[in-house]
Amino acid sequence: MRQPSIGVSLEGLPYIYLSAFTTLCFALLDCWFMTLVLLGLTAFIGHFFRDPERVAPEDIDAVVSPADGKVIKVEYIEDPLSGEMRQCIAIFMNVFNVHVNRMPVSGKIERVRYIPGKFFNADFDKASTDNERNIVEIVGKGNQRFTIVQIAGLIARRIVCWAEKGDKLKRGDRYGLIKFGSRVDLYLPDGYDSLVSVGDKVVAGETAIARKGNA
Repeated sequence: MRQPSIGVSLEGLPYIYLSAFTTLCFALLDCWFMTLVLLGLTAFIGHFFRDPERVAPEDIDAVVSPADGKVIKVEYIEDPLSGEMRQCIAIFMNVFNVHVNRMPVSGKIERVRYIPGKFFNADFDKASTDNERNIVEIVGKGNQRFTIVQIAGLIARRIVCWAEKGDKLKRGDRYGLIKFGSRVDLYLPDGYDSLVSVGDKVVAGETAIARKGNA
């Protein structure tokens, strides 16, 4: 599995190069208004595709957030793979968040399933069932199964998943991204308790969002 680690996601480089080249062309033509506009656009694109390093919490049993953003849902809903009712933590990423997604736990990639669909606002409940999405199943410690769903939104038009079936990844490893804003849902195995609430801000690979209960 490819894991870019240069401060900027490799997926964003074509956009950055194109915008920078266009900016240079307008500058050479002495069209300074468009040059400034495109310079700002280039800076925005570079900021959008940033990919900073992250440090996982010391608690090795903590489940970390798979995405940067705001928690918009913590409730029991049907897992898209197993059909079981599981606690789901949904995280919305706006255009200002880092969009690289990370592994919530260490484990083996059991399944990767891409589903084409529509592009409703990712805040809507129907986004989890109707929108374009990519589902990844992870088998973690003790054969615990986690399901992550990358969901395209109103603006997002491409889901990227670097993880492949059979990959063994560590907690916090990069496994994909969603271009230009969207949402990631994490379905927890039985016995895990959420550590976050709706409205909380979380950071991929760093924020502990769940932990196995003591019972």
